[in-house]
Amino acid sequence: MAGKADRTREQILDKAQSLFAEKGFKQVTMKDVCQITGMSRGGLYSHFSSTAEIFEALLEKMTSNDAMDFRGMINEGVSAHSILQGALEQIKEEMLSPEDSLSLAMYEYGETVDSKVMAKLNEDANKKWADLIRYGIRRGEFKDVDVEEVVNVILYSYQGVRMWSRVVALKQETVSSICEHIWKTLIGE
Repeated sequence: MAGKADRTREQILDKAQSLFAEKGFKQVTMKDVCQITGMSRGGLYSHFSSTAEIFEALLEKMTSNDAMDFRGMINEGVSAHSILQGALEQIKEEMLSPEDSLSLAMYEYGETVDSKVMAKLNEDANKKWADLIRYGIRRGEFKDVDVEEVVNVILYSYQGVRMWSRVVALKQETVSSICEHIWKTLIGE
């Protein structure tokens, strides 16, 4: 069971996520985090020393709690078809929720830190999707596609749409067509 300090850190991260989604990374201050959490500066600093540390913890939490845990589902023998269907539904939901997007904050954060941090996040996402596509091909559920090419389309169209959705309201049809294109590329239906 998580102790009080762990629960407090989780509460800080939960509230800070909406702050980073709204303001990006560069505009968030420790004072902002104090205000949104109701904590004193001393209380906040006993858990995190900077907004960068908060954001890094948030990124780590997001990657460790990834709802699209392809590796776990692959190890359980879940069909590639089902995994892809669930992943595309989640992608659709995320692309239509710009207010929850950390894309701008991630971009700004990437400009301020050693690029290895963001490269690692990208590498992990790339490997995850490549593993799923290869799994689907091996099982005969996906077409024999150029895995790297399809992964690039998925990752960069997803992140591009997430970033663009902060500027322009996207139609449901647009988001659906992107996901349908991915589906048709892999499944063919």
